[in-house]
Amino acid sequence: MTTIPAARSPRRYDPERKSRIVDAAIETIARHGVAGTTMRRIAAAADVPLGSLTYHFDGLDDLLAQAFQRHAERMSPLYEAHFHGVRDETGFVDAVTDLIHGDAGADTRDWAVAYELYLAALRNPALRSVTEAWMRRSRAVLERFVDPVTARGVDALIEGMVMHLTLSTATFDRADTHAIVARLLEVSR
Repeated sequence: MTTIPAARSPRRYDPERKSRIVDAAIETIARHGVAGTTMRRIAAAADVPLGSLTYHFDGLDDLLAQAFQRHAERMSPLYEAHFHGVRDETGFVDAVTDLIHGDAGADTRDWAVAYELYLAALRNPALRSVTEAWMRRSRAVLERFVDPVTARGVDALIEGMVMHLTLSTATFDRADTHAIVARLLEVSR
């Protein structure tokens, strides 16, 4: 008597799987931080077998790098669009103030992922290329309005003030932020 081999289940065609895994990694980082991000959590969030991650990525570091790269690529156009209608210094101060106060399309989750990237890049120099490229792109937008040295300061001010707003239990007055940005730009002349 011969036995018939068990039929293999058909291979599921899933051309978006790798992309879905990267998006799931971003969501997992947002929820659990880099320290709490594991291949198992990402696989569960993407609704794929764990083996899919090892098929598509060289490990967790590779997946994190691709997730952070995608996050930066998604955030940069929002940042650029935020400054699109700015025509003068007053508009620039208003746009920077609005950006700091969350009126540019980024939310607390987006900033959490960004800060996770910065912290991860401190310990993983391979991620610094992602942060450096993102910062260069942001500064290039700011340099449409101010010189490169001032752009670096405004970029740092934006990130620092957003971090303070995100982490503080106190409220921040938009008028105070506006005054800080205006003073920075006045002093830089």
